[in-house]
Amino acid sequence: MRVVLPKDLEALKERVIGCAIAVHRELGPGLLESIYRACLTIELREAGLSVEREIPVPVIYRGQSVGNALKIDLIVEGRLVVEVKAVERIHPVYITQLITYLKLTGFPAGLLMNFNSTSLRAGLRTAVHPELYRQLTPDA
Repeated sequence: MRVVLPKDLEALKERVIGCAIAVHRELGPGLLESIYRACLTIELREAGLSVEREIPVPVIYRGQSVGNALKIDLIVEGRLVVEVKAVERIHPVYITQLITYLKLTGFPAGLLMNFNSTSLRAGLRTAVHPELYRQLTPDA
């Protein structure tokens, strides 16, 4: 079942995807994730969106911090997580990682973008925070 995001979040997601497609059209596949992340940041900012890069994610276990070993690639407009990949294929663990980031941060949704694909849309996955997913699905 496909979850329909709130209209404002869906619109933001589509703007981010449009920026990523522009980067992919310009550069094509085959470069490092860090290059795509930097170029996507430029594209998003030129589109008037606020972007934070490589944000540490605190991990709290039983009320105690166990460090900031995790880093989110991009956070757009303070609410959409973007994970950039440049891999042969999207492994299910990448989706799981994105969902974990959503749970740890409380952000409502995220995009996993694999720039090492012939078309960016083919390498694109959306994840929704589990709580939001329960609220948006009629059977939940």
